[in-house]
Amino acid sequence: MTKPTPIDEEIILDPKRYIVSETDEKGRITFANDYFMEVAGYTQEELIGQPHNIVRHPDMPRVVFKLLWETIKAGKNINAVVKNLAKDGRYYWIFTEFEIRKDTDTGKIIGYHASRKSISKHVIEIIANLYKELAKIEKESGMEASEKYLINFLKEKGDDMEFANIMEEIHRFY
Repeated sequence: MTKPTPIDEEIILDPKRYIVSETDEKGRITFANDYFMEVAGYTQEELIGQPHNIVRHPDMPRVVFKLLWETIKAGKNINAVVKNLAKDGRYYWIFTEFEIRKDTDTGKIIGYHASRKSISKHVIEIIANLYKELAKIEKESGMEASEKYLINFLKEKGDDMEFANIMEEIHRFY
């Protein structure tokens, strides 16, 4: 399946509805709620079995997903602000709560659950500027340089600030 060409038109989300999906441990979609399909523009048949990055917008810095995967694979839940790409090329910003699903007998991670909701324009502006800088650094100097920039950015926000925390703090206070 080819990725749509992004267009500069934002999908405005209903603040009372959640986009929900579940994936297996490798990130392949196993469940998508009706609102996810409605917003992203894909049918259930087009989504199930696909890698979740089917909705990844090219503006998103790769380092964000690297850190997300490192966190959830380590068995920790995380929140993040993400710009996604709909099938028709439009985009939508979401605040995502990633939760780990474990086998109750073995404790092994078997997949992930994500609930997404709309976020304020102010939060989007703050994150969009950071993501734009990270993506620029990635393009010019690679993901390692982008990660270093992000780590320094987080240190400026506080000695103990981590990527997982900054997303929650930005969402809570802006």
